[in-house]
Amino acid sequence: MNRIFGLIVLIGVPLTVMGSIFHWPSMAMFIICSISVIALSSFMGRATESLAIVSGPRIGGLLNATFGNAVELIISVFALQAGLIGVVLASLTGSVLGNLLLVGGLSFFLGGIKFKRQKFNVHDATHNSGLLIFAVIVAFIIPEVFAMTMNERETIQLSVSISIIMISLYLAGLFFKLVTHRGVYAHAEPEVEHSHEEPEWSKPKAILILLIATLIVAYVSENLVHTFEDVGEQLGWSELFIGVIIVAIVGNAAEHASALIMAMKNKMDVAVEIAIGSTLQIAMFVAPVLVLVSLFMPVQMPLVFTLSELVAMVTAVFLAINIINDGESNWFEGLTLLAAYLIMGVGFYLL
Repeated sequence: MNRIFGLIVLIGVPLTVMGSIFHWPSMAMFIICSISVIALSSFMGRATESLAIVSGPRIGGLLNATFGNAVELIISVFALQAGLIGVVLASLTGSVLGNLLLVGGLSFFLGGIKFKRQKFNVHDATHNSGLLIFAVIVAFIIPEVFAMTMNERETIQLSVSISIIMISLYLAGLFFKLVTHRGVYAHAEPEVEHSHEEPEWSKPKAILILLIATLIVAYVSENLVHTFEDVGEQLGWSELFIGVIIVAIVGNAAEHASALIMAMKNKMDVAVEIAIGSTLQIAMFVAPVLVLVSLFMPVQMPLVFTLSELVAMVTAVFLAINIINDGESNWFEGLTLLAAYLIMGVGFYLL
């Protein structure tokens, strides 16, 4: 499988370059770029696994989420430049839904088929639950409510203020987990089954591969963004559906692949850290950064989502919290999350 993904990258990336030079049809470029990004994600997944073995699940999961969300951030910046604010907000919504319901659901489902009962750090789960509630319930709903009685300038000012607070809290949360309270809430049961495992790549090589793959994905993603409008018109997809489903899945392919690999190897601490940690990073760092970046664009982006996007995110957060708070998972819980994602996907398609 690794050879197949490597072959796809060797073919797909040069084809992307040729297509951008010779202006190939949007549908062809959309397919080539999407497949190339997904293939590149396999390399990011293998690098993450090596880092998780060397540095531990928290660092490995955080690095994967960071590099993976760098792709999402890059795609969104190009979309902002093109004035596609609706697509950007929808893609942020899709990332939250995709990480919590699709990635989390597939991880629990596939891992649960192989292992009837999988465990992960319950203290990390409850800590992340509180931040999820803050990020989506507090930081996303408050701008929506206050924006009803504000003009456009005041809404942007509110969004910028909230964004600065969210970024500060996210960085403080990382300091809490990785510095002041590192190891305080470790697993009660030592994971001796992985202690002998050797990483595929050394730490420097894994980080280098993550960096190179991210840079290539950034280039491919820029070309992918330019196909959205034409492909949407040809297939009858709305801007909302493209953002929530298509951009989110392609932009977060790296996390998707990595989390599934970890779950199939019963490394649920890493899988959950990728799914939940990536969601937090999107909501508390990527979204606020995009608000601040938009200040330098022709059109500014307020942190105001549509009602359907807010309801979907709030529902996903509460469902995920109820499932992860016991520190255990099984295939049926995964299927429940996947069912919720499919229902929301159908809803956004029909809007």
